[in-house]
Amino acid sequence: MISKDEILHVAKLANLKLQDDEVDDFVSQLGKIVDMEGNLASVDTKGIEPTYNMGDTETVFREDKGIHTQTREQMLENVPETDNNLIKVPTIVDKEDDE
Repeated sequence: MISKDEILHVAKLANLKLQDDEVDDFVSQLGKIVDMEGNLASVDTKGIEPTYNMGDTETVFREDKGIHTQTREQMLENVPETDNNLIKVPTIVDKEDDE
C-alpha cells in the first residue's frame, strides 16, 4: 500500500502543491493501481511473445512527387508586399550601427 508520506515525497520531487484532500485521493487511486499490477503479475504468460510496439511496424513508401497546384503569381496575390518576386517581411533583428 502506498502511504501518504510517499505521495508527499513524490509531489515534492515533482514540485507539485497538493491539498490534503488531493493527497488522500492519490493514496486511494495509486493503491488501486498497485493492486491491479498485482493482478496482472498473477497471469500466466509463459510461451507468449512480448509486444514491443502496438502500432503497425511496416512502413509503406510511396513515390514522392511534387504537385504544382498554383503558380507563383497566384500564391503571391495574397501577400501584402513583395520584392523581386519574393515575399517581403519586416525586419526582426536590428543591426547595430557599428557593425
